[in-house]
Amino acid sequence: MQTDPAISRLLMLRSGAIAIQLLAVIAVYFLLEHQIPLYELLLVISLEAVFQILSVVAYRNVSKAKEMGMLMQLTADVLFLSVLLSLSGGATNAFVSLLLLPIMIAAVSVRAKGLAYIAVLAISAYSLLLYKMPQHSMHHMDMTSHFVGMWVNFVISASVIALVIGTMNRALHSRERTIAKVREKQLRSEQLVTLDGAAAQITHQLASPIANLQLLFEELQEEQPSNVLINEMHKPLMQCATQLNNFRDLSAQLRTRSDIGYIELPALAQQIQDSMLLQYPDQQLIWQNDAPAVNVKGDAMLLPAILNLLQNSATANLQNKQVQLALSWQASDNEVSLLIRDHGVGFTSEQLTQLGGHIMASKSGMGLAVLLSNVTLERLQGSLTLYNHPEGGAVAKVQLAVLNEEN
Repeated sequence: MQTDPAISRLLMLRSGAIAIQLLAVIAVYFLLEHQIPLYELLLVISLEAVFQILSVVAYRNVSKAKEMGMLMQLTADVLFLSVLLSLSGGATNAFVSLLLLPIMIAAVSVRAKGLAYIAVLAISAYSLLLYKMPQHSMHHMDMTSHFVGMWVNFVISASVIALVIGTMNRALHSRERTIAKVREKQLRSEQLVTLDGAAAQITHQLASPIANLQLLFEELQEEQPSNVLINEMHKPLMQCATQLNNFRDLSAQLRTRSDIGYIELPALAQQIQDSMLLQYPDQQLIWQNDAPAVNVKGDAMLLPAILNLLQNSATANLQNKQVQLALSWQASDNEVSLLIRDHGVGFTSEQLTQLGGHIMASKSGMGLAVLLSNVTLERLQGSLTLYNHPEGGAVAKVQLAVLNEEN
């Protein structure tokens, strides 16, 4: 079966248990010649087998089963086993301790509330079997203390199993999640180091051609000052030169490894406005409210991280023939958020799942910029959230940590 491993193991165990139960009933009745309600026991085992077949059919192609389904399966196991025990001696049956098995399975398969439910159900089943025992069985050879002691031992065993195994299972899952996060961060750091080296090399290689183009432009402008095409070359050349200078300044600041400082939010908003006006003059930034007069944690990488998101939004607008980007601020006590909304086609479900955590191949250039922005914001104790707007387009929510006086 291609199904959830937990459900698959449970169904395999139940299949084996049904076979053993059937063999045990037949052996006890025909070989040992004990007087047991054969037909009633066979009927219960048959019902359990039918339930097993239905469960196998229901979960044969379920890759991840819900916890409620697991609890239903364990509940059925406790009930079937309780009925079988009640028909074959009740609390005096030597196999009554099998009621501990559902508790063990629940301890490694479900959360704490589900584990508590199965433990209480199993203890209640044992208690009911003990209560339903005939009085002559209890007084025969003065076995009352023995059966009560067995019940107390079962309660203690069930509680210890639920507590110890459940705690160990939660600790194991927590450690696995921590290891997975560390592994993901390490992989992402390795990717960023590789990208950093490639970016520095490309920037160094582009510096000389851009300088030569600037010289050629100046000579052409002197020879043909009225040529429209030549004059239009000035703006993109200036943008390239500005970006290279900004990259050099940024690299110099990062090499000093200065601690995280603070940035005044109104000043950051003005820098965003000026940078977007230079790079995307055709796009209109619509500020829906003013920036709060607070300081946020930041360094030299904060502005480029936000500009990466704005550039992606502008690209989405251009692809959908839109010219407006809506920006708004949301402030709280410890953080402030910048919401960037474009009017493009929005994100696909795959992009929403992977953007910010992995490098993605994309014709529109999305993926790498979002990854770099996400890493920067996380380092500055902020976060990045991407989602689609109900009225169309996409929204990038940038959360920034407010710098309090205590910080």
